[in-house]
Amino acid sequence: MKHDVCEVTCYDEIKVKRVKESISKHNTFSVSKMFKALADDTRLKIAFALSEEKELCVCDVSQIVGCSLATASHHLRLLRNMGLAKYRKEGKLVFYSLDDDHVRQLIQLALTHEKEGKILEPSN
Repeated sequence: MKHDVCEVTCYDEIKVKRVKESISKHNTFSVSKMFKALADDTRLKIAFALSEEKELCVCDVSQIVGCSLATASHHLRLLRNMGLAKYRKEGKLVFYSLDDDHVRQLIQLALTHEKEGKILEPSN
């Protein structure tokens, strides 16, 4: 018998209805896509680097993260397509930055949470 599973189907129908209505007012699919984009360790490192500096060239991102230029470009393009980053071209250089301060705050908050020991490896 599992101890972490309810033995009833619904305890508080009023709360359930209220929260379901609240969830339906938000685009949780879009938000989950954002978290999926940041769930990749390389992309999270890139986003963190962009949160530390206002703007970085693709070649500098590849050096910071320790990946090829093609890999950095691929991940940056994905972050851009997800609306998390933006870019500007200056001659032969391409500079990326985070799209807005909300992304920066989200990354900083998650890293602060991790520093506090709140994020641990899952146990079986």
